[in-house]
Amino acid sequence: MKFAVIVFPGSNCDRDMYFAVKDQLGAEADLVWYKEANLANYDGILLPGGFSYGDYLRSGAIASTSDVITQIREAAEAGKPVLGVCNGFQILLEMGLLPGAMLPNEKLKFMCHYETLTVENADTMFTRQYEEKEKIQIPIAHGDGNYFCDEETLQKLQNNKQIVFTYDQNPNGSVGDIAGITNEKGNVLGMMPHPERAVEALLGHDDGLRLFQSILTHWREHHAINA
Repeated sequence: MKFAVIVFPGSNCDRDMYFAVKDQLGAEADLVWYKEANLANYDGILLPGGFSYGDYLRSGAIASTSDVITQIREAAEAGKPVLGVCNGFQILLEMGLLPGAMLPNEKLKFMCHYETLTVENADTMFTRQYEEKEKIQIPIAHGDGNYFCDEETLQKLQNNKQIVFTYDQNPNGSVGDIAGITNEKGNVLGMMPHPERAVEALLGHDDGLRLFQSILTHWREHHAINA
């Protein structure tokens, strides 16, 4: 499996994402500059955290209009896994691949620490290595991580089991304690916590590694079926 880690001006978690999938997971990966991106030969797309374009206008807003976005849409429509973490999640919201919007943290402060998450849906290509309702430790690092959607959208997310991760102690005010959601198809995941920063015990926790292992396992099984 080969991953593309998309790099925008202001991305600062791209190397962490690259390390997670290449060194810890053992998969192929490239750091792909957004202006030179050709995603046709990649099996998975990773949108890392950071401050794309300095978070001007709104977090992720400018990046969501760049040329590479068309290719990311095409990858998502083709059923390829697309993971957006932190600023990557914000970009997915701004480009409309996921519903809702991101607001400043409720206490208007940047937060950087580990949070306990509950795995609400272990039956996705991103979470199959976890147990339903399992508690995991994943760090957050954001100032605009307060996920918002209207009641109708929240009900739809709940009914479709699109809410994948929730916070046990909501740090930012997100509606429904939401930490991560998928699209209806289940191949696009946006989450504010950083699984790529929790892929080895030396970093404090390795609970994030299983998310990437889940993607790889799903791809291998799907690839074997279609070989």
